[in-house]
Amino acid sequence: MTERHITRAGQGGGRDVFEYALLRVVPRVERGECVNAGVLVYCRARAYLGARTHLDEARLLALDPDADVAGVRAALRAVEGVCSGGEAAGQAGGDDAGRRFRWLIAPRSTVVQPGPVHTGLTADPDAETERLLDLLVR
Repeated sequence: MTERHITRAGQGGGRDVFEYALLRVVPRVERGECVNAGVLVYCRARAYLGARTHLDEARLLALDPDADVAGVRAALRAVEGVCSGGEAAGQAGGDDAGRRFRWLIAPRSTVVQPGPVHTGLTADPDAETERLLDLLVR
């Protein structure tokens, strides 16, 4: 029988549990095709919420030549603003990082959509955000 452990803050060898979701651009919802355009990372133990985005316009326009690139960029900037908190987050600026993350990952049928949530362990959530962007988006 294999012994299972639950890692709690401070018990992971300097690593903490984090959650992440991809941001996908779905230019034509009826077709279901998407382009990864960003990543959201939330680490409760470190009160960290971060987003990094990168829009590959050529990929987006290959899926839909009439895609609203400026509108997609504005939506991605808005997500980054909510993650950063404060005035940039608008009304959500007063919410804690966890609540903002949960709001951002809620399913929606818009052009910019969150993907499923995944988990991992990290010693540096900010570096993990950049690593996931390079691995899954760029």
